[in-house]
This record gives sequence, C-alpha cells and structure tokens, in this order.
Amino acid sequence: MASHKILVIDDSRVIRARVRDMLPQGNFEVLEAKDGIEGIDAIRTQKPNLIMLDFLLPRMSGFEVFQEIQANPAFQSIPLVMMSGRKEELTEKIQEPFEFFEFIEKPFEQKELIGAIKGAMAKARKPRPQSAISAEASVASGNDAATEIAILQQQVATLTQEVTALKSQTHKILAFIKKKLA
Repeated sequence: MASHKILVIDDSRVIRARVRDMLPQGNFEVLEAKDGIEGIDAIRTQKPNLIMLDFLLPRMSGFEVFQEIQANPAFQSIPLVMMSGRKEELTEKIQEPFEFFEFIEKPFEQKELIGAIKGAMAKARKPRPQSAISAEASVASGNDAATEIAILQQQVATLTQEVTALKSQTHKILAFIKKKLA
C-alpha cells in the first residue's frame, strides 16, 4: 500500500498522468481531480499528504482552491505545489516570494517536480502568522492579554525570519556585484 497520497488537481489528463509517471513507483498513491470543485472535495475526503494544483481550472479556479486552502488551518499544513504554464498569471494574484507553497512551470521534468515537492514540504512546515483580523477577533472576544502577546510574539518571530532571509539574499547580491566589478 502506498504511504503517501498526492492529489493532482489539473484539467489536463496528460499532466495528471505525467505526474503519476514521474513519481517513484510504490511510494505514492496518486489521486486525481479534473477541476477545482473535485479538488476541494478530494482534499476534504481523501486528506492528501501533498497537493499539486493547476492555476487555471474549470468550474473553480486554482486561485479559488488556493484561497480555500489558505483559509482552512487543517489544509494549510498540506504541502502545496502550484503549477501553471504561465507564471505571470499566477503572480498577478499571488505576489512572490511564494512563502507557503512551491511553484513549478509547465511543462516540467522529473528533477524539477521532485525539487518542487521537496520545497513544498519544507515550506508547509513554516509557522503561519495569525492574521491581524483573527488577532483582533481574539482580543474582542474577551481573550486575555497573554493571548495577544503570544500572537504578537509569533508575528515577531515570522518577521525576524523574513528579515534574516532578506539579509542573506542582500549579502549574496552584494558579493555577486563586487565579484563582477572586480
């Protein structure tokens, strides 16, 4: 029996088959959905270990499925790989850097697929900040100051990680520029 369920939500039978063929045999059960509504239903009923989601889908777009996943804390921890043949369509709705999911451009090769899956798994483990709206709702509903402090500490931790990553990127860019100018 397969140890991991991968849900591929794509209206292209070719892409769904391609993903199935690229995965190591015996380790994965590949579930398929041909549109966003089937995809959401499969997420709820099948509880996959990984979701591969096409951005352009019939009946319910990949962006709408993405929004459902982000709105549901039970779904947020599922690694997510967004797929599209045109990255610019995705970045119009979701700004880079993609913090909580991985992106792969179609068509893709096996090495790219495996890399995207590994990246999505790492990103799914990242702590998610509680939104300001839900923090305000917690305070408004009578939760004490300790809860508010915990929320703020989590937000500070997330921002600290982001600043550290930006510093690292900046150092790399500066080193590259210095190297080119030398």
